[in-house]
Parts: sequence; structure tokens; C-alpha cells
Amino acid sequence: MTDQVRVCFALEQDAEGWPPVAVERMWATTTQRDNVVVLDNIPFFVRGVACFDVVAVNQDEAGVFWAEKTIRWSGNCTIRVIPFRSGPLHGDRQAVLDAFAPLGVEGEGVEQYGMVALNVPADADLVAVKRLLREGEEDKRWAYEEGCVGDAWEEA
Repeated sequence: MTDQVRVCFALEQDAEGWPPVAVERMWATTTQRDNVVVLDNIPFFVRGVACFDVVAVNQDEAGVFWAEKTIRWSGNCTIRVIPFRSGPLHGDRQAVLDAFAPLGVEGEGVEQYGMVALNVPADADLVAVKRLLREGEEDKRWAYEEGCVGDAWEEA
């Protein structure tokens, strides 16, 4: 049972309309347990989940899988970065990915929203990743937010 499915996460928008979508769809791999999947990609908007988390889902009448709760956190962190168009990177999402690659951090950019979602593995040098994030914010390369972090991240 290694079928991939799409899992939907319902999102609440704030007063400014963020996030810009009401539902985020993520790829996941089914497991041997009924209604349990492993997330296969990095969330762009969902808070509190990361790539490779184990998630309970519920399938509706139309066959759509909806996320219910995280059963087991992968230990990975999700960080979202928006490179400033007016900054030294000129909004270049690939430049963000290139900056974090030497630290073992992978990610994915989405052109429509001008952002990058980073997956920080549990065994990454969290101090170095946080230092780079802060340096990039200080020199106006980007803004970032922590989408899913744990104690080790907080302590780094």
C-alpha cells in the first residue's frame, strides 16, 4: 500500500485574507493503517505540520481525504520564506533555495505567491539555519515565518 493521495487541509483566513487559499492540498502516501497517511511534501500555508508527518485523515462522500490530526510529528520543521523583490535577491526564490542547500535544507517555491517553503530536517544544524534566516531578514533579503517547529528549534 504505497499509493499517493491528495490530502486537503481546511484553512482559516485572517482579516487581511491570508492565507490566500481556503484549502491546501498536499501529497501523502497511504500506510497499512486505515485513514492514516504520511505527508510527502512541504506545506505552503498549513500551520503545525511538516513533511513526513503521520496524519489521520477522513474520506468524505466525494472521496476527498481531509486531514484530521497529526498522529506523529516527523521532527522536521517547516519554514516559509518570502524573498523581497526590492531586496538583494530581487524576489528570486531559487536564490533562497540555493542559500539553504549547503545546510541540508530543501524546499519548494511557488511563483504565484512569491514564496518558498523550506523543510528543515530534524538532524540539520538548527543553529546555522536560524542564523541564516536572521541574517537574511536583517539584510532585507527576505521575511520568514515558522510554520511548524519544535523544542529543539526553539532552543537552537
